[in-house]
Amino acid sequence: MTTAPIALITGGNRGIGRSTAIELARDGVDVIVTYRTNEAEAREVVAETEALGATGRALRLDTSVVAGFAAWTADLKDVLAGLDREGIDLLVNNAGTGLQQPFAETTEAQFDAMVDVHLKGVYFLTQGLLPLINDGASIVNVSSGLARVSHAGSSAYAVVKGGVEVLTRYLAVELGGRGITVNTVAPGAVATDFRGGAVRDTPEINAAIAAISPFGRVAVADDIGTAIAGLFASRSRWVTGQRIEASGGMAL
Repeated sequence: MTTAPIALITGGNRGIGRSTAIELARDGVDVIVTYRTNEAEAREVVAETEALGATGRALRLDTSVVAGFAAWTADLKDVLAGLDREGIDLLVNNAGTGLQQPFAETTEAQFDAMVDVHLKGVYFLTQGLLPLINDGASIVNVSSGLARVSHAGSSAYAVVKGGVEVLTRYLAVELGGRGITVNTVAPGAVATDFRGGAVRDTPEINAAIAAISPFGRVAVADDIGTAIAGLFASRSRWVTGQRIEASGGMAL
């Protein structure tokens, strides 16, 4: 009997992470999702993946606190052992928060918070997980269309996402010897509860974004989840170090 591949998705309890977990489960991939505060949401995702025939697990993780990564990774190893696994086949670095603040008003504390969760956290969590990432595995780092298109008020968020895209290229070079692919998926604006649900719940913002997409609408989480899951399912072993923008052609 062939063991199903297993994925670890940070921030998998809602939005893009949740959609990715469910899409992977539909493809026969077992999933471990992390959450920071909302365990109930994470348990719901696990239930949905298991209803699709996959194995699901949920673990609490604050990706902004590097000091906790070693102990957390040991816990992950125990979970994998309980599933008769030694490592993971897909890592999706998705967890994060947003910041809408003009450059002139951005504080050092706000900037540091963006760095901690989106760049430092991704860097050192991935580093700590290297012994548990199987040879031939895939890593997907979630960036943003704002690393390409500039919108006032997003400088701190966009800067760290740009750093993630550079990190992706370096990881592709350094991990290529193990057959590990590393790519960036960069969503455009998505109608989720990110940034307080501004894109989803503000008609003016929603309409403005829809106006610059060839499809004439704003993305929903499933548009991005299918893109991430599809990249893994395609077994595109010769695609690595790339930035794949999943923005519906926004601002071409």
